Amino acid sequence: MRFLALLLLAGCVAGAEAPVATDADYVEHQLQVPNVGFTRLCLPRGGATAPLVLINHGSPSAAQRPRQSVASCGSDAVRFFTARGHAVGLPLRRGYGVNGGRWAEAFGACDQADFASAGREAARDIEAAWRHLAVRPDVPPGPVTLVGQSAGGWGALALAASNPPGLGRVVNMAGGRGGRRDGQPNNNCSPAALVRTAGEYGATARMPTLWVYTANDSFFAPALAEAMHGAFTQAGGQARLVALGPFRQDGHSLFFGAGGGQAWGPILEEFLR
Repeated sequence: MRFLALLLLAGCVAGAEAPVATDADYVEHQLQVPNVGFTRLCLPRGGATAPLVLINHGSPSAAQRPRQSVASCGSDAVRFFTARGHAVGLPLRRGYGVNGGRWAEAFGACDQADFASAGREAARDIEAAWRHLAVRPDVPPGPVTLVGQSAGGWGALALAASNPPGLGRVVNMAGGRGGRRDGQPNNNCSPAALVRTAGEYGATARMPTLWVYTANDSFFAPALAEAMHGAFTQAGGQARLVALGPFRQDGHSLFFGAGGGQAWGPILEEFLR
């Protein structure tokens, strides 16, 4: 068994596909996407019958960045989609976790934050992973759905702003950048820049988007979420904002948090019909 594990690890390092786990409900593959890095692919047991859903992670502090990982195939967030027949991809972007290397999503000094550039760099990795997975024979064709939490949601909106062919819908779960400046809740680096950039995204994005935020999100409080959404839609973007009540200690963790699916599941179910 140890020899087999070493072979699988070697395959991952060399860039080869490694089917690493099976379960009663799913099959997991670990891949290396060129110019991005590690990506997990989760397929329903028996094969996917619905198009790709790409789930995109947030951005922790610099100290935590080397330990960043993506959700497991057995997590509630992933099972929500595989249970409905979708292939689910979970890319780890440049500069995070085992990918290492230069972090591509820096936005500069807080008071002069360039959130647009940070979003574009995340979008670059998201699209590279999407295109890499979409051509696989075990991933059904069809419009991709992007789901992103926090910085992953911001990157998904940035990609939506370029209207790439094949993008169907975007789910923004507590998306944004620059939250908790100096470690303080509801203290954003540059809220005006965040709102302005949301408007820039909305001016060109033309696919449906769903925005889900909570009342006790310590990164993006309700007033800031509403301001971003307002700028996005007033510029021409299609977005439905769902403002949920508090979730546990910090609603920013809703999407991946234990039991969070009970709150967001019915909302996503309706949006994805």
